[in-house]
Amino acid sequence: MTVQEALRWAQAQLVASDSARLDAEVLLAFSLQKTRVYLYTWPEAELRAGAQTQFEGLIQARANGEPIAYLTGTQEFWSLPLMTNCHTLIPRADTELLVEQALEHATANTQRVLDLGTGTGAIALALAHERPAWQVTGVDRVAEAVALAIRNAEALNMGNTHFLQSDWFAALGDEVFDLIVSNPPYIDAADGHLSEGDVRFEPRSALVADNAGLADIERITKTASEHLTPGGFLLFEHGWQQGAAVRECLSATGFSAVATHQDLAGRDRVTLGQMP
Repeated sequence: MTVQEALRWAQAQLVASDSARLDAEVLLAFSLQKTRVYLYTWPEAELRAGAQTQFEGLIQARANGEPIAYLTGTQEFWSLPLMTNCHTLIPRADTELLVEQALEHATANTQRVLDLGTGTGAIALALAHERPAWQVTGVDRVAEAVALAIRNAEALNMGNTHFLQSDWFAALGDEVFDLIVSNPPYIDAADGHLSEGDVRFEPRSALVADNAGLADIERITKTASEHLTPGGFLLFEHGWQQGAAVRECLSATGFSAVATHQDLAGRDRVTLGQMP
């Protein structure tokens, strides 16, 4: 097949995808180890047998619903190229709002930052990239996720990060931080979206929480005061219907300046509070 023929064939296999053309281009470029620009520049170029076999396998996997980020092993977040795998959530653009708010609410004294449930390390690495003077710690209870975050930090040469295995604060002893961020599990187990799209392939433990998705947010909030310096902020990403509940949780635990911020679609996405 030529490049043009391969893309046409792939689109026909991906009729159920809302982004069939883009999916086909990304997977073909990956198989050829070329850029997407190459596909447009050389549409009549013929695929090598090995590349065509790999491409056909990837298209079949994508037709079965497997996420592009898992098939290519990469995903961009905050303009940083990150390695991904099936042990972590796929970094999403919505989560960049959490990074933006963390940067905005950092104080002049912010030096030590904690990312709870770090996964690929996306949030921690974005903050470390923007603030090289900060020391950013990322924790995750899944050993494979910690290993992946370390690999991403090494690939990006982020020497101001540290990743370790921990069930939230459990392995941190009496360490304190000036800023704590988290994108914890926040989906209700009964949510129908768990059977749709990419989330079908992502680890349930990183998606689902008890108490209508609020259990981990509540647990973190209750313990955060032991690890947060006075004046420091705690920030959560959460579901679009959970803003009021998260504000109530933070306020009831003694946090001040509690506020919720909306994503680009105008939906509640990030809620924060300040340690008195």
